[in-house]
Amino acid sequence: MKRLLASCAFALVTALHAAEPARVDDALARARKAHVPVLLDFSAPWCYSCYFMATHVLNGAEWTALEARTVVATVDADSPDGAVWMKKLEIKALPAYVVLNEDGAELGRILAEQPRAKFYPMIERILAGANTLDALKRKAHDGSRDAIADVLGAYQARDAGKDGLAWYATLPQPVRSKAGKDAAVTLWRDRLVLSQARAAKDDKAAVAAAQRVLGGDIGCDRPYVVDSLLEASEKLPTPERSALLKPQRVALDAMLVRDIYVDKPACADQRSTVVTTADVDAALGDAAAEKAVLDRAIADARTRLGDDYTKDRNLADNLRVYLVRAKRDAELDALYPKLIAAYPDDYVYTYRYGRSLLERKRAAEALPWFERAAEKAYGENRLSVAMYRVKALKALKRNDDAAKVVADVLEQNGQWFPEQVAALKAALNS
Repeated sequence: MKRLLASCAFALVTALHAAEPARVDDALARARKAHVPVLLDFSAPWCYSCYFMATHVLNGAEWTALEARTVVATVDADSPDGAVWMKKLEIKALPAYVVLNEDGAELGRILAEQPRAKFYPMIERILAGANTLDALKRKAHDGSRDAIADVLGAYQARDAGKDGLAWYATLPQPVRSKAGKDAAVTLWRDRLVLSQARAAKDDKAAVAAAQRVLGGDIGCDRPYVVDSLLEASEKLPTPERSALLKPQRVALDAMLVRDIYVDKPACADQRSTVVTTADVDAALGDAAAEKAVLDRAIADARTRLGDDYTKDRNLADNLRVYLVRAKRDAELDALYPKLIAAYPDDYVYTYRYGRSLLERKRAAEALPWFERAAEKAYGENRLSVAMYRVKALKALKRNDDAAKVVADVLEQNGQWFPEQVAALKAALNS
């Protein structure tokens, strides 16, 4: 996927909920006391999906009713506790909404940003069913096609293609034979085959699986699967690759008209459809079409935002990405200060502006923005900011200052996030 997705921290309004993002163990303790489920809302300040969910979905009467029935806990993926639970629950993309029963067993999960009309029915189904994954597996073994589809979908949500297919192979042959005739089961199975092929870097198998998946009813997930097809087909001869991609350009163009550029978009993630369409146009060598799709997206975002970048942060961030993808650097340089002014309370846009400048070999201009970002960064994102401060300082031949940045950050963060710490040390010593 092109993006990792997140949801924002929200004030919690009943006695069951903490006023600030809580540790998961604390949320489970409250759930056991109240005998209600836990809804874990995994978030991070850098991921644009949180902006959509906060503005369009996680509010209003339906959200208030959901809070009254569950313990809602926002889990910051950049915090040590969030990182532990991300790993424990095998969450590899944000936003992620995981429902646990009071004993901590998973009842279900929802990934990626969703329109309100889809999110709440999905949550209701999870809460009403009260089925743990183990319970669904038992039903699947007994022949329930719905349960088989749900289990395969759960493995797909974990990007665990190999494990999901291995589980499917354990079903009795008569059950698999009947399930193989079910469209939903077949689609989920093909998606797991695609996931497994990508993990194994088997491009031929990935292309074949992606084609099968794209032939099914995958709705708003189309751009993500097309991304896989683009990656897996990259080494094919141009005529063969073009034959694969041309039908997808038609489908994506139709998706833009039908689901994106409308008053009430059917797909919550509009960005991926736009960028994937531009990527397909580029792969087909159609620079004019690539430019046109980006120009239209930029113009649409500007029209809807006006001069108020606080109106819809998701849309404002989409505008930023479209300008990056279109390489309209002068417009980006004008936009970043406005985004920083609109959202002064986090590190995100000062950090992103610094990166944009550094990537264009403007280290001296980038460094002050990284220093501003460092004042608000914490946890894992503190390490990300430090990484780019180090790169900027080294580009300016200020190696002693770079070493001090690393020492200070390691003292602040302790032993958390060992992979990121190793990468930071490697950047210093490179």
